[in-house]
Parts: sequence; structure tokens; C-alpha cells
Amino acid sequence: MKCCEDHIELALDMYVDKYELPPEMKLLTEEEKLSTKCEFCQNKATYFVGN
Repeated sequence: MKCCEDHIELALDMYVDKYELPPEMKLLTEEEKLSTKCEFCQNKATYFVGN
């Protein structure tokens, strides 16, 4: 999941609920941020949550 700072907790909770494992969380590069939207609100994404 790609998400903004406002939705990082929601993304973490959803991942743990679905997979019952802690996710890998990384900051997106500046280039990735330009073209990537948050999956919850369509603002610029800042984080990738997943494995």
C-alpha cells in the first residue's frame, strides 16, 4: 500500500489485520512521490507499506 503521512497508521493496521505479520515500511523517493497517490485520500503518497 502506498499512503500519505495522515494514513500511515491505517495502512499499518490494515496490513497487520490482513497478514498477521509486521509490514516493511519505507519512505518513497522524491521521484516516486511525484507520481504516486495515497490509496486512501489521493494526496501525494509518502510511504510504502508491505513486503
